[in-house]
Amino acid sequence: MPEAAELATFAGGCFWCMVKPFHEQPGIESVISGYTGGHKPNPTYREVCSDTTGHFEAVQITFYPEIYPYEQLVELFWKLIDPTDAGGQFGDRGDSYRTAIFYHNEEQRETAERSKARLEVSGKFSSPIVTPILPAKEFYPAEEYHQDYYQKNPAHYEAYRHGSGRAGFLERKWGSK
Repeated sequence: MPEAAELATFAGGCFWCMVKPFHEQPGIESVISGYTGGHKPNPTYREVCSDTTGHFEAVQITFYPEIYPYEQLVELFWKLIDPTDAGGQFGDRGDSYRTAIFYHNEEQRETAERSKARLEVSGKFSSPIVTPILPAKEFYPAEEYHQDYYQKNPAHYEAYRHGSGRAGFLERKWGSK
């Protein structure tokens, strides 16, 4: 068994679409959908979607860095979002659907900053990368019906991924399915 698990937290728009890609990687113990970055303790989904709490929809990942390093998590994160969109992600608009990397320590911050700088000069995007890198704040797990949504409601999950425009964008940008 690996030594110590660490936390990583990413906001990538709708958290339903952020869970499965991380779940599929080795060394990932759990991926929890939730809310972070805001000012209201224990917010509900309805409150977060009202854009009055300051929270982002996010995922918190417990991972083993010896098996799947943080740098790989960050690289995967970029391939799940449009990092040039400050107003939300794909069909989802508003503050709760903004993107962000929330770092838990200085090493994560430095890794995320280096990765963002590489992406900015890669030529992959013609617009600036606007995803902020922020210190981690309290993370509040979302309601149970949001957890592992892709497993509980696979048909709706796939319809949402395609209907929101996320699947098509990612395939055009990265060639991913």
